[in-house]
Amino acid sequence: MSPQSSPFRLRGAALAAALLPLLLLQARPAAAFERDGAPASAALSAPAATDRLIVRYRSAARLAAPLAAAQLRAEAAVQRHGVRLSHLRRLADGAHVFRLDRPLEAEALRRLADDLRNGDADVEYAEADALMQPQWEPGDARHAEQWALRDAMAGIRAPTAWDKSTGAGVVVAVIDTGVRAHADLRVNLLPGRDFITDTFIARDGDGRDADPSDPGDWTTAGQCAGGSAAKNSSWHGTHVAGIVAAAAGNGIGVAGVAFGAKVLPVRVLGRCGGYTSDIADAMVWAAGGSVANQPANPTPARVLNLSLGGGGSCSQTYRNAIATARALGAVVVVAAGNGNTDAALTQPAGCPGVIAVAATGRGGGKASYSNYGAAVALAAPGGDGSGRILSTLNAGTTVPGADSYAALMGTSMAAPHVAGTAALMLARHPALTPDLLEARLKDSARPFPAACAGCGSGLLDANAAVDAAGVAAVAPAAPVQVAEVEPNNHIARAQPLAQLPAVVQGALRATDDLDLYAVQLGAGRNLTARLTPNAEANHDLVAVDANGTRLAISTLGGAQTDTVQVRNTGSAAMTVVLRVRWGSGAAGSYRLEVDEE
Repeated sequence: MSPQSSPFRLRGAALAAALLPLLLLQARPAAAFERDGAPASAALSAPAATDRLIVRYRSAARLAAPLAAAQLRAEAAVQRHGVRLSHLRRLADGAHVFRLDRPLEAEALRRLADDLRNGDADVEYAEADALMQPQWEPGDARHAEQWALRDAMAGIRAPTAWDKSTGAGVVVAVIDTGVRAHADLRVNLLPGRDFITDTFIARDGDGRDADPSDPGDWTTAGQCAGGSAAKNSSWHGTHVAGIVAAAAGNGIGVAGVAFGAKVLPVRVLGRCGGYTSDIADAMVWAAGGSVANQPANPTPARVLNLSLGGGGSCSQTYRNAIATARALGAVVVVAAGNGNTDAALTQPAGCPGVIAVAATGRGGGKASYSNYGAAVALAAPGGDGSGRILSTLNAGTTVPGADSYAALMGTSMAAPHVAGTAALMLARHPALTPDLLEARLKDSARPFPAACAGCGSGLLDANAAVDAAGVAAVAPAAPVQVAEVEPNNHIARAQPLAQLPAVVQGALRATDDLDLYAVQLGAGRNLTARLTPNAEANHDLVAVDANGTRLAISTLGGAQTDTVQVRNTGSAAMTVVLRVRWGSGAAGSYRLEVDEE
């Protein structure tokens, strides 16, 4: 397959059948929800077919490509499934992206990944490079006022918050379709970057570059899957960016939630969506991290907004990118999704460490399309048939046209209300950590004025959130100092950590040594663990459940600090076992910090 090839040019029946549910998630007409109110099919959360595979090799985390022997083993494994593969590039977290010569449905790709992992001890993990879509429901009705900002019952009470903060000095990354330099947005736009690698998706004639402008994501009939309908350009990133930080006081248009903040546009979605691997690298870069062959970001973002998503449980690729962004101090805000299903069945909304946002309608209750569940942190206005969300757009149906405005609805519109509020909070109190900001955001949310089951802690209240941000940070509880007790090299002998936060001072006695620590994690609670090895060592950190099923893993190279996060989305406490293992270099001492919230 040539570098310009794409799964979207393959019109096979398998691709059509697998891609169509995900396309419906993005393109299902708003009127369908308004007309019958029927819950969206569970199929909307099913992963789409993809022609990409992400593999992390223990031996190649810092290499531009896997070793030749590893690539030969991979080629032999995939040939048994009737496909061929070629290496594309290295990810920011050390994993590698491969292209298959045709797309595979989710279950077939899972079996292929299992065979690849089981046939090569050097493989840390292998998973699909899933396709993501914008999380919105298109609508063409223009609303006369920005009720979502001002309405006393169902709005976020932004005007009162603006007396105390406008978001000045804070950068919000809008990781989306790119932006148009709209007159009501231009003053707040930073240079940004285009992270799309596939030229078919990009439509701008090249791969990654310094131009994050949106050329349009329109499609012709059958382009994204056999039988898929033609679609006009969405200008999705421009609409989202306007909700975050459209200019205020300029006599035109609308005002953003954080009109004093700056928007860093990072383009990851184009024709037919965008790959997880591009989105993950974009997240790391936007937060100020290093990505191979990309220049350093001169304006790192404190808030990342991802109004996008796709089916499936949280991939390791997303887990790594989210953990890296958070470690760099960035808050990650994600749209919960529009399938009227459990957000835990989608990604990245179901990933630990994100603030997943459900959507409310004009009356303050759950919007009929919004996802819900334990993964949701809180809700914000996303609009419904009684009132959509007005923001910046473009009048072009395919290629760019004149600046315009439109009222749209979806969790894509709810998430930037939260991202903008996070910017207001950070401008008031720049020292807020991602965990502390999320806690204050959720604690300050107010009760829903209408039914919103599974919508998190409440309805976003920007004024109360800014007030909460200004309160001096409460000194965290001093961690309990724990000494390692051997033997602890098996789940049955895992050393219990009875009190959190805790700091374990331990050591791997040899390269085949394992140290395991058990934590009881309550329902709805989040666990964060950070492993820092000695300067000569490279240790890895893995979280598993009581049956040994992997929950999270971090395998950063060298003496870097590995971080894993686990969210208990169940209704009862669960056992989480943290496994410290040797990666490379010397054995020896390490520091393991464990906390929950």
